[in-house]
Amino acid sequence: MDQSRAPVLEALTAYRRRGDLSFTPPGHKQGRGVDPRVLEVLGEDLFRDDVMILNGLDDRLQTKGVLEEAQQLMAEAVNAEQAFFSTCGSSLSIKSAMLSVAGPGEKLLVARNAHKSVISALILSGVEPVWVHGDWDGDLHMSYPPTPEAVEEAFKAAPDAKGVIVASPVDYGTCGDLEGINEVCRRYDRTFIVDEAWGAHLPFHEDLPTWGMDAGADLCVTSVHKMGNGLEQSSVFHLQGNRVDPAVLKAREDLLGTTSPSTLIYAALDGWRRQMAEHGKDLLDRTLELAESVRREIDKMHGLWVMSKENTRAFDTDPLKIVVDVSGLGVDGYHAADWVRERCHVNLSLSDHRRVSAEITVADSEETVGVLLDALRALSSARDLPPAATIDVPEPGELELDIAMLPRDAFFGRVEIVPTGQAVGRIVAEMVTPYPPGAPALCPGERITEPVLSYLTTGLEGGMNIPDVSDPSLKTLRVVAE
Repeated sequence: MDQSRAPVLEALTAYRRRGDLSFTPPGHKQGRGVDPRVLEVLGEDLFRDDVMILNGLDDRLQTKGVLEEAQQLMAEAVNAEQAFFSTCGSSLSIKSAMLSVAGPGEKLLVARNAHKSVISALILSGVEPVWVHGDWDGDLHMSYPPTPEAVEEAFKAAPDAKGVIVASPVDYGTCGDLEGINEVCRRYDRTFIVDEAWGAHLPFHEDLPTWGMDAGADLCVTSVHKMGNGLEQSSVFHLQGNRVDPAVLKAREDLLGTTSPSTLIYAALDGWRRQMAEHGKDLLDRTLELAESVRREIDKMHGLWVMSKENTRAFDTDPLKIVVDVSGLGVDGYHAADWVRERCHVNLSLSDHRRVSAEITVADSEETVGVLLDALRALSSARDLPPAATIDVPEPGELELDIAMLPRDAFFGRVEIVPTGQAVGRIVAEMVTPYPPGAPALCPGERITEPVLSYLTTGLEGGMNIPDVSDPSLKTLRVVAE
């Protein structure tokens, strides 16, 4: 296929040229009805290009195949057989993928450090999770993606599991041995799903970690808005092989997705694919050099060090994820990120009890990374940093909780609200998720333990963000009624 094509953008250009007048949604009619005060902030072009695909960029029956061709071009560009665009983020894509592999009452191996969207899919589907725990690093207090050996042990324990879902890269930039996990899945003839939300850029450069489709995975989910040039909510899920029926996958997506997708998101996805197919290697060459220069400079700063493949136990790492340990400054990551935002007007990405992170993408330049480095130098030499919060980080194994009932049954069943101090031993009925990275510390159906509760309560006091718990103060928890 001709990768210089961009069907959605071309159709949008043709729509403008024709001067069509639409009596369809969206009701703002290409911005004509929008409050001028809104246009002053958002701009007229945004509303002008907010056009439907159906009876807009394409005809009533979509015979021009605008979206279909754009998806085919994406699949070819990343070495997949099929690609599906999503305007509801990878949260929807993950749910669509999982619901295509396992159904109510069936088992699926799930990496326990999964994003909350994976747990949401378990709740919606009634699938029984078989947790696969990652390799816990007691020195750095973080978990790596599961190893092939851990996946094989889980299949031995649950031979009727339909497949496995693993996140790689995770929010910390660490990657699993996808080729090794795929070999295990092939031996057991099971489906391999990769949550590669942080890896949309991986197919476009050989010096980046292995892309899931190249590793042999059946389904991969990417968030183009994270490390690519897509708008927020832009996601693509990719398919190859015959273990997942594409008609089933599309039906699951139709079940969960919107019937009013954003052409703006489609257009940005289409344009990003063309850009990367044509220029991705050169753009990423420059970006990798920028990221390496950032790492070298941070290594010179007092109290800071950057995670890498060489100084962690990770199978691989994404060099464009700059994860900085700030514990040498005597501060926690939460307050370090707040300090940098307030004093330097620089927004960092992840923050936890000892780390902050920044992503370097093809959008960055010497100027932007210079601002980042100046902010980190200021942090390194600051005299007014608050002392690190005391957070009871669990020891190895203490985050591995027992599953007492299906997540769906716990979430939708009869519940009661109890004081958090009385919740130990009870079955949790809600997700409790430090965000970022967005991996729930408590999943519905798990039995609550004292170490995890202590981690969450001290973490909240220390600056942790837990956006999904029903009681933001964490003084109470929803548990299954006895």
